[in-house]
Amino acid sequence: MSITTKHNWTKDEIIAIYNKPLMDLLYEAATIHRQQHDPNVVQVSTLLSIKTGGCPEDCGYCPQAARYNTGVEGNDLMSVSQVKAQALRAKSNGSSRVCMGAAWRNVKDGEEFDQVLEMVRTINKLDMEVCCTLGMLTENQAQRLAEAGLYAYNHNLDTSEEYYKDVISTRGFEDRLQTIENVRKTNVTVCSGGIIGMGESIEDRAGMLVALSTLNPQPESVPINALVAVEGTPMEEEKPVEIWEMIRMVATTRIVMPETQVRLSAGRTNMSREGQAMCFFAGANSIFAGDKLLTTPNPDVNEDMKMFETLGMVAQKPFIKIMQPKTVEAIDSQFTTLGEKPKWSRPGHTIERNVEASIKSKI
Repeated sequence: MSITTKHNWTKDEIIAIYNKPLMDLLYEAATIHRQQHDPNVVQVSTLLSIKTGGCPEDCGYCPQAARYNTGVEGNDLMSVSQVKAQALRAKSNGSSRVCMGAAWRNVKDGEEFDQVLEMVRTINKLDMEVCCTLGMLTENQAQRLAEAGLYAYNHNLDTSEEYYKDVISTRGFEDRLQTIENVRKTNVTVCSGGIIGMGESIEDRAGMLVALSTLNPQPESVPINALVAVEGTPMEEEKPVEIWEMIRMVATTRIVMPETQVRLSAGRTNMSREGQAMCFFAGANSIFAGDKLLTTPNPDVNEDMKMFETLGMVAQKPFIKIMQPKTVEAIDSQFTTLGEKPKWSRPGHTIERNVEASIKSKI
């Protein structure tokens, strides 16, 4: 049984869903989940940091921002052979998707981007789904990634448009939406979600879901992250979200975006197996595996497999939702480097806690 996907959710409607009595919320979300998905199948992805640290942005949650002293060691871009070895390891551990993240503000045409394109080609040939998160992206760059065989592009909205201004001052919310629009001009799927626990209100959580759910089509994947408060970042003092907040957020996302894969992302190390099981029941059907999510801790893959066994769950095969993209070799590419220098916005307003954390890092 399928249901009609709604694209005109309002903030008030979503808040009303989020605040339902928990058992009613769980029942509604689980019912929709079973109508649209196999409740015992979970997609397993591995997140790989191919270029770590040194990011010029001031995101208040991020330990990779160069302006904060978080102990993260910066690394240059990994080689294609290194990435292939990591992808093969991930595949042997049950992952069907590799997500490659680079701590860039935006993609810049040149040797490093060409190297990333070769990574995409290499992993797609391993019969694994390939996802990238590389920052802002032009339409031509999105086309080149699509030609290489990219399956998904991740670009999180992070939070509501209103609260975004209290988290990041070095880029604008509209740039996030423009990047997603550029990806949508290709056959690459969209992965976009956000983080809870950054000091935002329930209204902000609903606002983020409004922004995502009113996209047409809705994102194929929506990661729901719980903030991992890292020492040295402006958000180091934020208290961890309670598991009930994660369950409510997952359930609400499932109701509002019934066909989407809802990904239980950062923060799982603070969740019990029982808490994670409740999130799966509420509609989560995707996780990141591996000991790290870019730079923050994540449950051991063997622990995840034990949890799956206990719950009677299995890992999703690759290319179940959408067929495997073809890889076009660089020599045969129809899209070539344009040497673009797009002017992504820099709002430049002041966020006091970000400034304080930056000053503290220099002391």
